[in-house]
Amino acid sequence: MQPANLARLVRALAREGLDVRRDGPVWTVRLLSDPHAPPAEVLLPDGFPVEGKALRQLADLAAVHHPGGGRVVRAYASPDFHPGDSGIAIGSVVETDGMVVPAAVGSDINCGMRLHVADLGAERFLSRRDAFVQRLKGDYFFATRDVGLTAKAMRGLFRHGLPGLLSEVAVGPTGCLARSDLDQLFREVDRVHLGGSLDGDVSWAPEDLVPEEGVVRDGGLATIGGGNHFVEVQVVEQVIDRARAWAWGVREGQVAFMVHSGSRHVGKYVGGWWRDKARDVWPAGLRHPKSHIFPLSLAHQPDLVREYLVAEATAANYGFANRMLLAELLRLHLRALFGEVEAPLVYDLPHNITLPEGAGWVARKGACPAHEGHPVIIPGSMGASSYLLAGLGNPRTLCSASHGAGRARSRFAMGRGDWDDAAMGLLGVDCITLREERRIEEAPAAYKPIGPVIECQQRAGVADVVARMRPLLTFKA
Repeated sequence: MQPANLARLVRALAREGLDVRRDGPVWTVRLLSDPHAPPAEVLLPDGFPVEGKALRQLADLAAVHHPGGGRVVRAYASPDFHPGDSGIAIGSVVETDGMVVPAAVGSDINCGMRLHVADLGAERFLSRRDAFVQRLKGDYFFATRDVGLTAKAMRGLFRHGLPGLLSEVAVGPTGCLARSDLDQLFREVDRVHLGGSLDGDVSWAPEDLVPEEGVVRDGGLATIGGGNHFVEVQVVEQVIDRARAWAWGVREGQVAFMVHSGSRHVGKYVGGWWRDKARDVWPAGLRHPKSHIFPLSLAHQPDLVREYLVAEATAANYGFANRMLLAELLRLHLRALFGEVEAPLVYDLPHNITLPEGAGWVARKGACPAHEGHPVIIPGSMGASSYLLAGLGNPRTLCSASHGAGRARSRFAMGRGDWDDAAMGLLGVDCITLREERRIEEAPAAYKPIGPVIECQQRAGVADVVARMRPLLTFKA
């Protein structure tokens, strides 16, 4: 951005009540009306648009506090920063002391990424591409999948995540898991963030999913979902950090597959319920915050804080299981077509979640943990590369990295445009979907370029690149 344009932007935002400054790639924003709020930092690649609405949302989030006690300590936004429909900018990360903020996570609880690599080359995979697509289309789009779980397995899932689910499945496998290598699934739990297990409670699960006995047929489990969620088959195009890649089982030329999904209807219910609850229990007689972001105070409402964290954990456990089953269906079809393909898990990590870190909690909305040495998975669009990185544990960024490149155009704008495939970046893109509008809404032209996002975070000491993957085909529900 040219200096004159930058000066005009800063003046315009000041008229809207924002103090905005820039120091190289780091932008700082604060509400002029609240000098006690911490400044929020945004890491942006040079030349990326600075969106006033997103800056306002981030400044509002940084200023959240509770009259009964509790405040935001630090606020940060990753380079895929853009406005969120719920009033929270995508890419926002906040560290809080003495309070939790349900809206800072929202209703797509434990949306996240899961990455596998397979002992299979791209050419061999593509030789049976049509048969593979037909199998997965049935499971992902036409409900031919069989993920029926016993009532005990569902209860174990909601209470303890992947270990709770797998322990019950081992007693009596049902559905597709009867064909799975359960020993491998147990071993892979160690490659899931926090072991894929938080302390949940079945009271926050939909009643029809936790009966006393029988087999549960859950229409939401092992589904991709809408928006930017996907399942993508890729090829490892380049390994940059060979030592780390070797340790993680990643080799050039391998087929990889990536799952981006979350807790679906369970998260929507839990997130929406607690957003409304936080508003309803705001201290009587006190004016509502202008931002309409309502926190829960540990000092003032300790039981509610604890209950919210349990409810969020319950939905998060479902999200871990949803991604595991989406990936397991794909792995089972690979084995049916190509023989005993091992296809081990590299890592599974969450994007939207509240976790105990720092002064109290860190809530991430469209950002992923990037603790030192931990795998970080950052996808591009379905026409661009995705990246596997190693986190560097940077405290300035609250040990957080972006969860993608970020949208450049809204779905509404993409749907209204008079686009051809070349303009949308869809030439050569193999998108498997039943809805043409999904292909258009999620076209590469809807997203910012992934390269500058990755380079910016490398230079800032957020994470180092381990490998780059190129898409072969993408499933969009």
